[in-house]
Amino acid sequence: MSSPEFPDPWNPLRGYTQARIGLQRSGYASSTADLLRFQADHAAARDAVHTPLDVDALTVGLRRLGLGEPAVVAGRAASRAEYLRRPDLGRLPADLGALTPPDGGADVGIVVAEGLSATAVSTHAVALTAAVVDALTPDLQVAAPVVATGARVALGDHIGEVLGVQTLLVIIGERPGLSVADSLGIYLTHLPRPGRRDSERNCISNVHPPDGLGYVQAARIVRALVDGARRLGASGVALKDTSDRTALDPMPGGTEGGDTAS
Repeated sequence: MSSPEFPDPWNPLRGYTQARIGLQRSGYASSTADLLRFQADHAAARDAVHTPLDVDALTVGLRRLGLGEPAVVAGRAASRAEYLRRPDLGRLPADLGALTPPDGGADVGIVVAEGLSATAVSTHAVALTAAVVDALTPDLQVAAPVVATGARVALGDHIGEVLGVQTLLVIIGERPGLSVADSLGIYLTHLPRPGRRDSERNCISNVHPPDGLGYVQAARIVRALVDGARRLGASGVALKDTSDRTALDPMPGGTEGGDTAS
């Protein structure tokens, strides 16, 4: 245990990471403080997975962005428990009748899905979407957003095909851990259609300011990837993040993604 005479040498390092480092112990057991923090973080992770998404509040926030009336769709899982057991059902739409292709078409579509963390979506999705829209407009046309419940990333392929957009962004809650329960991922798919492979997407992960990637920084990466996909005519492993460079790197590569509801 630390004291004024013998300060904990791990304290300076804890300012650089949310990981559990230098845990204290009492005999063979964890300290009471570390055990209580673990239990609280575990409860937060469980809540993030199981708490229902407040669809009404989310649609109100997205409506205020001025992109048009948000549509609401769902995956085929009949319950949250089935969604967690059957990822395949989250990749298929129950009904896309609420979708209307935008008049005159659109360059980019945005889907917001709770994925594995409704907490992340409730906390960050509207502000992140606003930053992305600011980064893309006015030279790119963005379709009215879509809210997808019980959805995995690949459900966006069906949505993007119906909307007829060139590039689709799926903003989705990432799998919560014991250090972060409110992280979002952004999946970009160029020319979306059912059957796209994960290797044909790019992912920007760990979006959860102030400790993770910030909204503006994430939006800047999105813009670079959208521009690169439009030049290449494809997304995925051949497309790199060029937000801090001036030219597209022709070498194969990709933006590393986090563990999310794919």
